[in-house]
Amino acid sequence: MSDPLPPTLRIHRAITEVPRGAWDALLDDAARPFLEWAFLAALEESSSVGPHVGWHPRHLTLWRGTRLVAAAPAYLKDDSHGEFVADGAWATAAERLGVRYYPKLVLAVPFTPVTSRRLLVASGEDRTAREAELARAALEYARAEGFSSVHVLFPTEAEATSLESAGYAVRLGVQYQWRNAGYGSFEDFLARFHTRRRHQLRRELRAPAAQGLTLRTLRGDALAGVNPEDLYRLYASTVDKYPWGRRFLTPDFFARMLSTFSHACEVVEARREGQLVAGAFNLVGPRVLYGRYWGSLEENPFLHFNVCLYHPMADAIARGLERFEPGAGGEHKLTRGCEPSLTRSAHLLFHPGVDRAVRSYLEHERAAVLAGLPRWRAETGFKRGPLVPPTR
Repeated sequence: MSDPLPPTLRIHRAITEVPRGAWDALLDDAARPFLEWAFLAALEESSSVGPHVGWHPRHLTLWRGTRLVAAAPAYLKDDSHGEFVADGAWATAAERLGVRYYPKLVLAVPFTPVTSRRLLVASGEDRTAREAELARAALEYARAEGFSSVHVLFPTEAEATSLESAGYAVRLGVQYQWRNAGYGSFEDFLARFHTRRRHQLRRELRAPAAQGLTLRTLRGDALAGVNPEDLYRLYASTVDKYPWGRRFLTPDFFARMLSTFSHACEVVEARREGQLVAGAFNLVGPRVLYGRYWGSLEENPFLHFNVCLYHPMADAIARGLERFEPGAGGEHKLTRGCEPSLTRSAHLLFHPGVDRAVRSYLEHERAAVLAGLPRWRAETGFKRGPLVPPTR
């Protein structure tokens, strides 16, 4: 029997150039929901992603005849906004050496600091071989186009290992995530804390009722009553608080999510006498809940913690989800039950001097991250010793 034809690379300037069924056939639980065709399409077709905001789609696909065998979401970037992997210092260093840092090629999901697959492979294919071909294709395409580098942001640990074997340098980062230790109730979760910390959490949990607020999560058919303009208003209220804030997402993005992606959408509302006061827009995968965007139309102590942490945690326990990822940053999450979790990215810069400097920096950064893990874990406020079996 003859060997199968080698895959052919195609570059797509819109996700709509790739048939939805073919793309989604590559997905497994480790890729959902953020690599679903409809999510990427909502970003592009709502004008939240595009050349006007520095994200030029250049999706990579490998075809064997008419069959899509592998793919990766990819973008030409002429800045580093919306990536959540800081490389501004690298760009500055390169410029000082007279080396152009932009444009670069990134394999990522825009504005989404969530670990999930970045290299999609069809069922029945040799994953190791196809991942290596995608990694190599990204490099060859970037070199041919004169880009400075290739960056793969928030891949899985296994993908990072594969990329490292292909010559990429792997970077470690840290996020604070909540893990379900088999809790039977939210009280089981609270019981893990030292007494003083537990009393503080209970005080924060009582705050919404004292403020006249009621919290609830809307999903499924209940989303039909959600106004996408309200979601955009909440999102903008947070973005606009920061000097560096930028409204990448458009009102149409939220409308598209509710109409074409409702199976993965959840909205936490905080209302007083029927009036919306605050809320969070979350996404859910097969086993994990993801906090994405939050906003508040008035200031209330501890409301952020309740809408964005405690309420989703309690919901995750009730539904038996494995994990809740409340997003990047925020050391306040540590003292409220989130634990440090490693994230990864992979980088290859074509200028030998800049690449060597980045690799040296990453070695020192990795040592600092690994050294910091025990300290961050100690800050959760959990009691020492084994976890007491939860009540049912």
